[in-house]
Amino acid sequence: MLPLPISANRPVKERIAWAELCFQESGDLLLGDQKIADLLAEFNLAVKFSRQKMDRSGVVALCRECDREEGGSCCGIGLEEKYDAWLLLINKLLGVGLPRKRQQKDGCFFLGENGCLLKARHVICINYACTKITTNVQPSVIKDLREVEGQEITSLFMLNEQVKRVFRKWIKQQETA
Repeated sequence: MLPLPISANRPVKERIAWAELCFQESGDLLLGDQKIADLLAEFNLAVKFSRQKMDRSGVVALCRECDREEGGSCCGIGLEEKYDAWLLLINKLLGVGLPRKRQQKDGCFFLGENGCLLKARHVICINYACTKITTNVQPSVIKDLREVEGQEITSLFMLNEQVKRVFRKWIKQQETA
């Protein structure tokens, strides 16, 4: 029987192991829930629009330039501590392979060579804007970006809550069986 999610203060590799085990044991059940399926589709669309808007606004280019040419990155070591087991489980439901080791010495555990390895990201990772972005991107463009990011965040929140409901109901059924 699966335990409820481990605490967010557990090491990231333990949270990943929990998410992988839960996906293995209950992935079909979760993916078979119609509301979760609908929310996954809605979330995928929100992510697509959000990332397209980031690219068109110039934010992606600014981040890439900062990371590759200036040696900086907002995706620093320790940022992975924001990710709880639920968010990692949602990434598994989205078909994301979770990393086994840190790929960049000073980077977030989920930072790959071409950016974030996760599809479902923490809210700070979705809408953080450094000074370089806020000084180089028009305020109206940032406002439009925030609206699209807000849809991604809202969609992720709804998905997270439904996954928790279905999973907890399944756990209770397992306990009484």
